[in-house]
Amino acid sequence: MVDVKKKIIIGGVKQTIHYRSLDLNNPVLLFFHGGPGVCNRHTIMNDHKDLLDTFTMVTWDQRGSGGSYFGVPVETITIDRMTDDAGELIEWCCKEFKKDKIIVIGGSWGSELGVHVCTKYPDKIAAFFGFGQVVDIAKNEEISFEYTRNAALEAGDKEAVKILDQVGPPVNGQYKGGYKGMKAQRDLMMKYGGYSKQEGKSNYWDAMIKPILLSGEYSLSELYGYIFGYKKVLIQMWPQMGNVSFPKTNTEFKMPIFIFDGRLDMNTPSVLVEDWFNMIEAPHKELIWFEESGHNPMSDEPDKFKKLLREKSREVINQL
Repeated sequence: MVDVKKKIIIGGVKQTIHYRSLDLNNPVLLFFHGGPGVCNRHTIMNDHKDLLDTFTMVTWDQRGSGGSYFGVPVETITIDRMTDDAGELIEWCCKEFKKDKIIVIGGSWGSELGVHVCTKYPDKIAAFFGFGQVVDIAKNEEISFEYTRNAALEAGDKEAVKILDQVGPPVNGQYKGGYKGMKAQRDLMMKYGGYSKQEGKSNYWDAMIKPILLSGEYSLSELYGYIFGYKKVLIQMWPQMGNVSFPKTNTEFKMPIFIFDGRLDMNTPSVLVEDWFNMIEAPHKELIWFEESGHNPMSDEPDKFKKLLREKSREVINQL
């Protein structure tokens, strides 16, 4: 098996990638992590390594995050620069693995990044798969906030309602108190099942922090970059994301588009997905619902997710 973790120059700075392959003739699947700033190498390379039967798998710590934390000027942590980084990495993958095109998959913020890069750098992307799909950040936060407050009211959780009222309804996707306000809303949203209804996924420690620490994927310096990079990147990026509204700006694509979305997702609320999907013009498009999943159907319903990912990817590759 080929198993390589290395730093490469992307956008003028060193950024960490990790790729594995059982057969370099397999199609390349490049993962865009969420957050922004929440690396997913540990999840992909541990929980989903069975995908190596079909793909050469490439993971990437985006600038300012994890193994790509050091040496990144904070002013370069922008949507446009992240999009250009992604375009450069796709080009690198095509050259490194001798491919004309690769497949891109992104969850949460990674699904937003995927849409941006598919629009700006379409020529070397065979297909895009999005989950926890971002559609419109301002509406996203309004719906997520209302869901969380209503759930707290129904549960008689006066302390949670007090916290949410102090934070206040988001304005253009932005919470009072910035990062702290958004984190307060997200913590309570997870508590009330908006991230996932599954056991052990109702708080950040069990759903995110513990898997990172137990994975063995990150060195001590990368863990440092993960811990301090997450907040740094999110604070820098979140105000930029408030204007994102794909129904207004991103409806035409040159590659097949597949949206694998959790019906129960209230982090990036699934109720926003279908109207945008219906507006999309692409050579091929499919919206597939995961009825028992929240924000991350790849984790909530992994067998179904990976079976369909393999099937749809083979269909795309066979038509190239």
